[in-house]
Amino acid sequence: MTSSDPNALEPIATTDLTALARSGKDTMRMLECRTIARGGFRQEHHVRDLAPFGNWNGPQTGLLDEETSPSPSELLLAALGSCLVIGIHANAVARSIPITKLELVLSAEIHFGGIWGAGDLAVAPIGFEDISIAAHIASDAPGPVLQSLLDHVLIWSPVANSLHNPVSLTAALVPV
Repeated sequence: MTSSDPNALEPIATTDLTALARSGKDTMRMLECRTIARGGFRQEHHVRDLAPFGNWNGPQTGLLDEETSPSPSELLLAALGSCLVIGIHANAVARSIPITKLELVLSAEIHFGGIWGAGDLAVAPIGFEDISIAAHIASDAPGPVLQSLLDHVLIWSPVANSLHNPVSLTAALVPV
């Protein structure tokens, strides 16, 4: 199925999706990202053997470099959006729900007063209290079917679960 719309979703082969689901059924995978400070608030991230990414190249445009790169909090929203889009697309294929366009707009307010413990420490809470997701899904399926799909993915998304379920977070100092 090929669409003349350059923004249309490229289909996922159902056989590939089924094989992926079977292969990961009893598999636990360790994921890792190595982040290196590059001066100022710039950093470089390494994931697997992929090319490094981050905001260490080019001229710095301000303390937070907001003119040239996303903030860590915006990257968290991007990670959530990416995970949800993959989940929606995969589950739509598994349920034979045709989707021609899928776009999520994630938004959240964050207070910068006491961020990183370097500002007003009386300000709370730090981080997101609420994340809103506007799901723009073009499909012939009825609205309740698409809402059910979205609700299912919010429950089963690994990134969404990391945000709405308690996660143990530990840090250990390693001698350099």
